[in-house]
Amino acid sequence: MVRPGGRSARVQASVHAAVRELASELGREALTVPLVAQRAGVTPSTIYRRWGDLQELLSDVAVERLRPDTTPGDHGTLPADLTAWAEQFLDEMASPAGRAYIRDALLGDPAGGNAGRCSAYAAEQIGLVLARAAGRGERTPDVESVIDQVVAPIMYRILFRPDGLDAAHAQRLVAGVLAPAGDTRQPKRGLP
Repeated sequence: MVRPGGRSARVQASVHAAVRELASELGREALTVPLVAQRAGVTPSTIYRRWGDLQELLSDVAVERLRPDTTPGDHGTLPADLTAWAEQFLDEMASPAGRAYIRDALLGDPAGGNAGRCSAYAAEQIGLVLARAAGRGERTPDVESVIDQVVAPIMYRILFRPDGLDAAHAQRLVAGVLAPAGDTRQPKRGLP
């Protein structure tokens, strides 16, 4: 665990910044541990000791880049809030940068801890949307239902079947999770 403000946090911040800068300047394929260390002002052994190898470092950077930096918007209703969140999530994750971060996050951590951290980010954001809606007196699904019926299909499509991914797809998924139990009608396109 990194202590906020401690030496370890400063090293992490400088190394992460170096990775982002160098990847932007030279391309991800040109990154090496010595190059990152030089830019960050640390020794390569510091990076190897902390991250193990370049792939684990790239994975750590990717997980941090996948962390949302804003609170989900309040659009007045659960359908509007969840739809806006799902559209933004799809847009960010399906972008070339998002796909690269997903790949790096997963490749550098075969044990799955990074996937769990990324899933926790989404669950936290969804939890905020649902809590806000519940506070307004709206009926809400649970977080896991939204993960299973909105986030999981989006991620599957991003990873394995990216064609046809658009805002309408996210809207249909949200409409499905918000449909009353037993309602088997197809949601209308363009909701809400």
